[in-house]
Amino acid sequence: MTTVQNLVVRAVSLGVMLCALGWAPAHAQSLDDALAAAYANNPQLQARRAQLRAVDQGVPLAKSGWRPQVSVNGETGWQSTERDLGMGSATRTNTNPSSLTVSISQPIFRGFRTGAQVDRAENNVMAERANLVSVEQQVLLDAAKAYLNVVRDTAVLDLNRNNEDVLTRQLEATQDRFRVGEITRTDVAQSEARLSGAYADTAEALASLESSEANFVRVTGVTPDALLAPERVANLPQSLDDAVALALDRNPQILAAEYAWRAAQDEIRNQRGRLLPEVTVSGSFFKGWEQSNVEDSEVETLAATLGVTVPIYQGGAVYAELRQAKHTAGQRRLELDEAETAVREQAQQAWEQMVATRARIESLEDQIEAAEIALEGVRREAQVGSRTVLDVLDAEQELLNARVNLVRAQRDELVAGFTLLSAVGGLTAGDLELPVQPYDPTENYEAVNDQWFGGSAAADSDAALGLDGATTPTN
Repeated sequence: MTTVQNLVVRAVSLGVMLCALGWAPAHAQSLDDALAAAYANNPQLQARRAQLRAVDQGVPLAKSGWRPQVSVNGETGWQSTERDLGMGSATRTNTNPSSLTVSISQPIFRGFRTGAQVDRAENNVMAERANLVSVEQQVLLDAAKAYLNVVRDTAVLDLNRNNEDVLTRQLEATQDRFRVGEITRTDVAQSEARLSGAYADTAEALASLESSEANFVRVTGVTPDALLAPERVANLPQSLDDAVALALDRNPQILAAEYAWRAAQDEIRNQRGRLLPEVTVSGSFFKGWEQSNVEDSEVETLAATLGVTVPIYQGGAVYAELRQAKHTAGQRRLELDEAETAVREQAQQAWEQMVATRARIESLEDQIEAAEIALEGVRREAQVGSRTVLDVLDAEQELLNARVNLVRAQRDELVAGFTLLSAVGGLTAGDLELPVQPYDPTENYEAVNDQWFGGSAAADSDAALGLDGATTPTN
């Protein structure tokens, strides 16, 4: 191969590596753009927000135990009454009996159950908020992986296509040398075989890229366009101890498990309250017209009662449900311990994977540098006949493998960094400062927390989602 060909090969290789390291044309699609698209478009995240809005309704539902119940009942009809007065005399009276009843019932004491139910509902809301953050982090992590997979597979495809060009020129040079009798037919066959293998590798790389692009569209809702790989992951902990401490303090899986345990404790209080008396004040107003056989008659009744209900025995159901609540509380506490153990392991594994991959990258960079020098030396030695064509092909393949491995290791390092960021609870739209309007999980809660009656715009939007072109609600 001539000196000019060598320079061309090295220039193309350098361009491919710069793309793999993050260089891309203007108007490139950044990782923040992809994460923002996933945050706005991913249906899994949108569905979890709707689930949180539904859980928010548990608080006003529990608070209804403190509020009165009012009902109005009205009746009207027709009645015909015939009276026999004796001596062949009778009278018939036609009336329209009507009535109106207004009833009010106000709970005074429910065995402390209402307070326990409100506390349980609020803890369920907090647990669901943590679950929403967990889903948000998983969606953004999936989007980051999908993005980096496309970057990796694009670089690998470019490297394989560049290898095709190199091997094509190598085959042409080999054929020229064969014609002048410098080498044998075996050398030509070896070059042809290696080029055919390069075609197969390129086809496989193209298939992998198309698969990664399809996954990218599924996660983010947009198509990839000139993706620009980030050089590093920001805001990572500085040590393993810091990573574990942050994970145990901020990881949403732990927070969700803790609030679920608190809600289970509140359910024990709720079940105990069913064994206590209940006190209720009731009032009613009755207005009747023509309730007797006398036309145009009216009657009014105003009543107030104080009711006390003392539970004696309910067939053992309450005690069974109380025992069940205690078992569930124990389960939730063990699940909290399990979540802490899992999060600690996740943080440690992500940290070690990141450290190991960084070391691998340094070794691969050294390997590439040495392989480039070796390839140049083998080519020069082949020109003077001290090396065979197969030696050149092997040296080129070794350099290609090292470059491909470097691209994959760079992707693995970034994925490990994002996984670590997720473990410590820092992979959210707010922490990453994505160019999006962050979803406020408290907005719907504040709107319905003390709502006594009526609907809400968010509930109407969720109910109409997909109907008549309705779009996903933002709150």
